[in-house]
Amino acid sequence: MKKLLVLSMIVCIGTLSWAGGRKDSVDRLKNAAEVLNELMATPDKGIPQEVFDNAKCIAVVPNMVKAAFVFGGKHGRGVATCRTANGWSAPAFISIGGGSWGLQIGAENIDLVMTVMNDQGMQRMLSNKFQVGGDAAAAAGPVGRHASAGTDWKADSEILTYSRAKGIFAGISLTGAVVQQDEDSTRDIYRKLIDQRSILSGSVTSPAAASSFMAAVRRSNAKARIAEVHQGEKK
Repeated sequence: MKKLLVLSMIVCIGTLSWAGGRKDSVDRLKNAAEVLNELMATPDKGIPQEVFDNAKCIAVVPNMVKAAFVFGGKHGRGVATCRTANGWSAPAFISIGGGSWGLQIGAENIDLVMTVMNDQGMQRMLSNKFQVGGDAAAAAGPVGRHASAGTDWKADSEILTYSRAKGIFAGISLTGAVVQQDEDSTRDIYRKLIDQRSILSGSVTSPAAASSFMAAVRRSNAKARIAEVHQGEKK
């Protein structure tokens, strides 16, 4: 009976995570934009502005599925963008998947945000595939309006990871998860397969379908800088 439940969950996760098509890819861009917009609307319960303002890349995976019955799994599809000399790059499509083991049961959809904090982490994101915690060091990120001065998030972490469930952001461990290029969605949006490095390095023009996501990234970054200026004026 337990084996059947595990199998059913795995099949369900796969169905939800890998159903594709251009419409799915466009919807994912819009949903990722909504996650960022809602994130900046609740600064006291979200990602600290210092984290966002120092991030080299931002990846958003809306509606990632987490499910478990002894065996656990995480599967989702999202988009990422990196800073370039001319602003933020066109979005690259990614998928993320991984398993875990433990005494656990349940299933939920979460929004996942990953912030890449240094050049080494950025090189991982530019590759077509890497493992969180193996190839790239990652840690659950700090939450709140400001990152505590006593934390070492800026010095030691290549990638900071966050999840949002029921409107609340919290740090999350993704150790063991594999992040790789979503080739199907890349073809859906760019009409051909383009490698991650070309997209995220700024060599590719952002498509019209990504306008809401790119606007949300720029707006969020601008809000972070404005908030920092206002904070400085109050001191």
